[in-house]
Amino acid sequence: MPILGGTSAMATEIRYVVNNLPVTSYDIDRRVAFLRLQREGGNLRQKATDQMIEQTLKLQEMQRRNINIPKEMVDQAYQRFASGNRMTTSQLNQVMAQSGVTAAHFKDFIRSQIGWSRVMQARNSSSGGMSEQDVVAKMLQQGGNKPSATEYMLQQVIFVVPSAERSKLLGKRQREAQALRGRFRGCDSTREFAKGLIDVTVRDLGRILEPELPGDWKDQIKKTSPGNATGVRTTERGVEFIGVCSTREVSDDRVAQMMFQSEGSGGEDMEKASQEYLAELRKNARITKR
Repeated sequence: MPILGGTSAMATEIRYVVNNLPVTSYDIDRRVAFLRLQREGGNLRQKATDQMIEQTLKLQEMQRRNINIPKEMVDQAYQRFASGNRMTTSQLNQVMAQSGVTAAHFKDFIRSQIGWSRVMQARNSSSGGMSEQDVVAKMLQQGGNKPSATEYMLQQVIFVVPSAERSKLLGKRQREAQALRGRFRGCDSTREFAKGLIDVTVRDLGRILEPELPGDWKDQIKKTSPGNATGVRTTERGVEFIGVCSTREVSDDRVAQMMFQSEGSGGEDMEKASQEYLAELRKNARITKR
């Protein structure tokens, strides 16, 4: 039975039902446009159909495991994607609309990708995470030595830009952030320097081990020597940089567990595990073609 949707009121038909949830022709058309935007080849409609069925399975498994990805997190990832491609979110919205993908479809894709990553982490933790005994055994294999990791003491400086005033204030805030970063000589004096500035937040992030560094800052932080600050970045909150207060090498049981765990979760292994899990979900799912 056709579903009416969109401003053009075009008929959208249910193509598949996956465990009682519909995959519509509208969904598939958006994914075809997305694949075309990525310059994919081959049978795009079949690829799009398979991807939308799998995305539905991913979202269902997220729901079953009570994994919820907040709208704010999706919006932040969307904004980072725009920034990484030297666009504003408005420009990215326009590209998504003109290509037929739509921002909503891309954000649904982002939500499913983030959530599926958490599903795989939870599955790995419950079925194959390293116990203390595993860590000890691994250490014995390596001569009894615990691995070390760099521990960072960090401070985050945020020049807040309200979303309603972003176009008007962003340039000014970038210049202010660059000026404060230029004066940065260590974390002790940041608050004193920021005292006369409006809407500037200084947050002490505490001690963070290298494997725990936020992905969008990790490379910059690792390149920054103690007593200096990363480059200035535009984010959904405004304009930011991170000060590296100090670093030190640490070696303890928690570091050992973390390092060995990350060592065993390479990209190829994770991708293989993901595909095997999806195949299992698909095999056990009720998928009906309409």
